[in-house]
Amino acid sequence: MKKHQLIECVPNFSEGANREILAEIASAIQSVKGVKLLHQDSGVAANRTVFTYMGNVDAVFEATSKAIQVATEKIDMRSQGGEHPRIGACDVCPFVPISGISMEELVPKVNDFAKLISEKLNLPIYLYEECASSVTRRNLANHRIGNYEQLEERRQSKKWLPDFGTFNAKTGGTVIGVRNFLVAYNINLNTTDAKKAQEIAYSLRELGRPIGKENGKTIYNSGKLKKVKAIGWYIKDFNIAQVSVNLIDYNTTSLYEVFETTKKLAAQHNIEVTGSELIGLLPKAALLKTGLTYSKNKTLTEEKYIQTAIDQLGLADLSPFEPDKRILEYVMNA
Repeated sequence: MKKHQLIECVPNFSEGANREILAEIASAIQSVKGVKLLHQDSGVAANRTVFTYMGNVDAVFEATSKAIQVATEKIDMRSQGGEHPRIGACDVCPFVPISGISMEELVPKVNDFAKLISEKLNLPIYLYEECASSVTRRNLANHRIGNYEQLEERRQSKKWLPDFGTFNAKTGGTVIGVRNFLVAYNINLNTTDAKKAQEIAYSLRELGRPIGKENGKTIYNSGKLKKVKAIGWYIKDFNIAQVSVNLIDYNTTSLYEVFETTKKLAAQHNIEVTGSELIGLLPKAALLKTGLTYSKNKTLTEEKYIQTAIDQLGLADLSPFEPDKRILEYVMNA
């Protein structure tokens, strides 16, 4: 019997305000049989929308191709702006194996898809994470150095060539790859000072703080937490600064560790953490682990552990947090 191969896709598009464009992208995804759109998360100031959907491999590839085509037709990077780092209309497009397929099996399929989409849409594609051709190219941040504005300059200097395709001024580039589950998570500060948020991010993230250059390469002083990426920014939507975190492996560094470490670092700058917000979906285990750590009680129900985590992390600080709409397993089983 052939295995049912189920994967998730979480493309990030450089549009957070135009509802017509976002509706077209959502419609493109939902038009494919065998694909379920799980969640859509938009930020106006960040000018970014994250879609999360799942299905069998071929169906997800078809839905992704249609969604990226809409983005390349409707989003013009020559006039696009926003707080979030980005290099293209569809900025990054990760695929995540869920069941019936391993990371190793998915990689060549995604590589083939990336080549096809590049040829079909005249789109420069950069491979990252498990699909990357080198250690340096695994890290998404390295693909975004200089953002869209320096993309062509980096290509012309041959410092950062696309894996497929060439420069397209209208669409920019797209970073594609295979990765594990990632938790995208913003921590709210009682300040509007983005510089203080960035200082906290430097200390928090694994890469750390830039301290100089050697042989043309930036040297960093490592930060406190492994498998954590972070930047600081000001979000006009809420009139606050945030530490925006990508938690690469919540088993290595938990939400609890990220949140509590940020609180200590914020105190050093005479500011406070008021709560946090989740972007997209997260695995149930990430919240259960956090709830158990905070409660220190091993006899609570799953619902109480999750509610403890929501309360302690302040996940409802900016808007209501509904577990049935934000926890991956709950949404998948709905």
